[in-house]
Amino acid sequence: MFRISSSILTEGVQYACDDFRKELKAYPLIRQSMSRKANCWDNAVAESFFKSLKTECVYGGKFGNQRRAAMEMFEYIEVFYNKERLHSSLSYRTPAQMEQLLHQKPLAA
Repeated sequence: MFRISSSILTEGVQYACDDFRKELKAYPLIRQSMSRKANCWDNAVAESFFKSLKTECVYGGKFGNQRRAAMEMFEYIEVFYNKERLHSSLSYRTPAQMEQLLHQKPLAA
């Protein structure tokens, strides 16, 4: 694995570097998603996640205090969102199922 200096992390350069792109090729289930500077689609996955979190967990929730809110959100993410909720962008699999597929060794030809 390679290391990237913190000075270039804020620029997004690390995602375009040859070493990073070569590393991604070793994991065929992971696709690089990168567009031009200031392109709003670059952040679509994160935006979609936070929309789901807000509409399915936060809005309408009566947490009582900050600790309870943190516990509810942890349960939503780690139990429901990652292990039960099907995602259309993952071919209607859960993130946990995709992670399992990622760690499987490819079959020899």
